[in-house]
Amino acid sequence: MRKTIALLTGGNSSEKVISLQSARQIAAQLDPSRYQTHIITIEGKEWYTEDGKGRRIPFNLSDFSLSLPERKVHFDYALVMIHGDPAENGKLQGYLDMMGVPYSCPGVLTSALTFNKYFCKNYLAAFGITGARHMLITRETIPAADEVARNIGFPCFIKPNNGGSSFGTSRVSSPEGLLPALEKAFAEDAEVLAEAALTGTEITCGVLKINGKELLLPLTEVVSKKEFFDYEAKYTPGMAEEITPARISPGLTAACHALSSRIYDILQCKGIVRIDYILSGNTFWFLEVNTIPGMSENSIVPRQIRAAGLSVGEVLDMLIQS
Repeated sequence: MRKTIALLTGGNSSEKVISLQSARQIAAQLDPSRYQTHIITIEGKEWYTEDGKGRRIPFNLSDFSLSLPERKVHFDYALVMIHGDPAENGKLQGYLDMMGVPYSCPGVLTSALTFNKYFCKNYLAAFGITGARHMLITRETIPAADEVARNIGFPCFIKPNNGGSSFGTSRVSSPEGLLPALEKAFAEDAEVLAEAALTGTEITCGVLKINGKELLLPLTEVVSKKEFFDYEAKYTPGMAEEITPARISPGLTAACHALSSRIYDILQCKGIVRIDYILSGNTFWFLEVNTIPGMSENSIVPRQIRAAGLSVGEVLDMLIQS
């Protein structure tokens, strides 16, 4: 008997477009002989699907169902593909927990912690996991440029503390660029992270653990044609070279896999996550955890899955069946 899947997408952040792209890609990968999939779009308080003519059919939040003209659909599983609010911060998972619906991504606590870059970095630091020097900034606590120079140094990155896809992120090379970068970041979030710019190679690792079995995907080395791997570089073909597997030694690859597995366990992750680092010398400096990584055509994790000799459909099947 086919399982009925609610593929949740959309969301309330600047990352909505990427979420929709990822959802369409995933829907095309799910085996229709095994799964009946309905794409459910979330826009603020409105949840809906669309019929063949583009008309919106409201989703029933009271019992997590869909009332179609011919029948009422109840769901076995929620496949969450929403970057940013309300999924990567854990809000959606709280509702799914209350409704008793199993889902594909980390839960409330893990998502809330990892979405807040400042909290996540400090939490992992207690376990000896190193990251760049950083400081939290709000509009009430905007520091003078000399304070940033003293505590963080230039160049540095100014980024929204809660968010992803590099929206609102700037690389600041001198004190003169600090205030414009802060305004850009504050347009996305009330909290901003200032982080020292590390010199090295950007490496990212996809991790999936199911029923005690671990799948550590081939590493990807990111070489951006811009100053850093920003939104344009991530999602515009040709703006970045993503080399899988990464051009590093087997020993460093094993070290990154071991560190990624440890972070996954410390944070009590679930489903597919992607962990980003800067490799400087023989040290992997932690950047951030992506608890719902992109699955669109130009995204990294699907490429890592294929490099591992698997298809995205196979990995999604493993995830749902668990």
